[in-house]
Amino acid sequence: MELPPIQREILTALINLARQEGIVRGEKIAGVIDRNPGTIRNQMQALKALGLVEGVPGPKGGYKPTGRAYEALSIEEVEVEAAVPIYRRGTLVEEATVAEINFTTVRHPYLCYAAIKVLGNIRNFNVGDKIQLGPTPVNKLVIRGDVHGRDDTDNVILCSISEMISLPKKPIKEYIPDKMVFVAPDTTIQETARVLIEHGIHGAPVKDKGKIVGIVTFTDVGRAIAEKKMKSLVRDLMTRDIITIDAGQTLNDAIKVLNEHRIGRLVVTEKGKSIGIITKTDVPSELAVY
Repeated sequence: MELPPIQREILTALINLARQEGIVRGEKIAGVIDRNPGTIRNQMQALKALGLVEGVPGPKGGYKPTGRAYEALSIEEVEVEAAVPIYRRGTLVEEATVAEINFTTVRHPYLCYAAIKVLGNIRNFNVGDKIQLGPTPVNKLVIRGDVHGRDDTDNVILCSISEMISLPKKPIKEYIPDKMVFVAPDTTIQETARVLIEHGIHGAPVKDKGKIVGIVTFTDVGRAIAEKKMKSLVRDLMTRDIITIDAGQTLNDAIKVLNEHRIGRLVVTEKGKSIGIITKTDVPSELAVY
């Protein structure tokens, strides 16, 4: 449906406000878009005739958008909405969510622009502002860049993209190497160091009777040597408090746990059994493939 710019602007403001308040008074819309309340009332009559707006009578009455209003503005109406946050200069913009991200220059060899359709007030965004979008709920897409324009009629922010990250949603178990390197609890310091160097790794799970009972790292080996505990075995050095994650969870879930506990490795379990480990270095390695 082709609408005049003033009607698109009013309808956009109504939808944004209705997400927060339900029923919206005309004066509130007038204040948001800086128009005369009389203009809003006149245009609302036309929008009601088109079936885009429903009037609500009474002292607490006002207006609310119909399903056709979303269609007219090409906004998908969803029953359960997942919020996609938007940040301006590092601060979360309250009561706003990203509705669409349209890339406009994917074939350009040096530039990457996007048109960001937002549900919520965007009038405080100015050219040059640093913004961040996301993460999106499914693919955990995060976009960072600079504002280079704004379309208040369609509630769109034009963004020059400087950084874009998306984490695959495959289960963690698909990132576990087919051949894991384990060490036994009675392995010596020297042998542990040799195993880690030979395989080019910084740590390994400790396996005893088919069960992972701890993790030993180069840091543990170095600390033992510095403290002159040359006769120590892996069982004396290893970390016994193991943090685990289920094999069906995603890479994004693993990052959250690693950061929360400030550790570099997680033991991956499936049906209660340990099947391997995932490390922080697995994350950039996976991203490098894309």
